[in-house]
Amino acid sequence: MSSSPTDVLVDVTMPQMGVSVAEGTVVAWRVEVGDSIEADATIAEISTDKIDTEVPSPASGVVTEILVPVESTVSVGTVMARIAATGASQPQSLDGEPAGQTRTETPIPSLPRAGNGHRRYSPVVQRIAAEHGVDLEQVSGTGRGGRVRKQDVLAFMESAPVEEPPLHIESPYRPDPVAPVVDGGLSRMRRQIGQHMKRSLEVTATCTTWIEVDMSRVEAARTRVGVTGLSFVARACIDALREHPALNAWLDGETYTRLSDVNLGIAVSLGDDGLIVPVVQRAHELSVEGLAARIRDVARRARARELTPDDVQGGTFTITNPGQYGSIMATPIINLPQVAILDFEAVIKRAVVVTDADGNDSIAIRPMTILGLSWDHRALDGALAAQFLASVKRNLESVS
Repeated sequence: MSSSPTDVLVDVTMPQMGVSVAEGTVVAWRVEVGDSIEADATIAEISTDKIDTEVPSPASGVVTEILVPVESTVSVGTVMARIAATGASQPQSLDGEPAGQTRTETPIPSLPRAGNGHRRYSPVVQRIAAEHGVDLEQVSGTGRGGRVRKQDVLAFMESAPVEEPPLHIESPYRPDPVAPVVDGGLSRMRRQIGQHMKRSLEVTATCTTWIEVDMSRVEAARTRVGVTGLSFVARACIDALREHPALNAWLDGETYTRLSDVNLGIAVSLGDDGLIVPVVQRAHELSVEGLAARIRDVARRARARELTPDDVQGGTFTITNPGQYGSIMATPIINLPQVAILDFEAVIKRAVVVTDADGNDSIAIRPMTILGLSWDHRALDGALAAQFLASVKRNLESVS
């Protein structure tokens, strides 16, 4: 379709959604060539190893080209489509459509029909519904023609909240295993996470250092204030990063940059789809209670596929917390371009040697954990990694 002489062609490109995100996959187009679209209306749905999101139209106009087919993966900045954007506003009919034109609901390619044979759902809506057991036939749609949007599903879930999986647990025992389901392949997000982690292992000189921490004071304090141990670990790490700023940094190629703000990434499991690392921006400004609230919020929105691109950008240091399943030690992979990641494992009560103020040793039962720090030897050395962990240990064991 050709544009008129007064039209200006506007490119729709694959957006940048984080320093380490290099590409994205087109999941669905909401339009076809020849369709009119308003500025900021969703034109496509995309998926990366960080996030599934919707791409807004950069201008009002008519779609003249769709250059990237569904399921195609392209680099950030690639032109995916073009819009002929007209400078003059078009007269509107009473129903809000351009006068003299008829708008029909365009079927989205590759989307299965609902049980009644009439409603269609985007991949994002289907994934949210499947993960949370939502019957989409019960959800009222507020989109054009009654289409169910992501926001409709999230609103429906809010009216009937489900229990969120814990980010922290004390039990050292793993739940009974669930029989595996063989689906013939990996999810798109799982494949992209794997590619990102493989790049990290190939590029970084990864080393891991562990330290043992007595969590007695943390356990007493978290019970008193009603938050998880993760929020105390987060605060202890932030304070240690202020003491050792070389770990709050990016190494991108040969460029090493220390960051002034601590933007804390928290790894959140998405079940079979893998994991995502939303970022608590300016975490250094938050108390333990503030961190607990922000971590709960980003974890909930991550599992509901409600994160925006801004929520996964700018992380300077990451914490992963797989201890809820009883694991006691791991070697986490660095989240590029960051230079370090902390692994917080299960808190387990066991017998340890303790020394009193007079230097006398005895055996006591204490809640213990192992913290593991994976760090990039290109940017740091073992002494600094050990000093950082010692600071975290001191901060946790002195909680009042």
